[in-house]
Amino acid sequence: MKVKRMVLDVDKTAEAPTLFEIAEAIQKVPGVEGANLTVNDIDMETIGLIITIEGDGFDHKKVMASIEETGAVVHSVDELVVGEKLVNLVERKR
Repeated sequence: MKVKRMVLDVDKTAEAPTLFEIAEAIQKVPGVEGANLTVNDIDMETIGLIITIEGDGFDHKKVMASIEETGAVVHSVDELVVGEKLVNLVERKR
């Protein structure tokens, strides 16, 4: 499967790993061309992240494993774009 974009819901502890450590781990996966790590929730002990990864056919299992090896936890895959072309979500009006 040729993964072009993946959006993950990830939690980490407040102390570690740092965003830089998570980003570095993601960048080491072959095929990853870029990543965006956005803090979307903070409480006393944990920080919630939305991580968007784009590339040209990266291994989604290796990306998730690399994140978890830092000590962060992947809760869900919230978006997945596969194939030869990068397809963006088209909002449906109701």
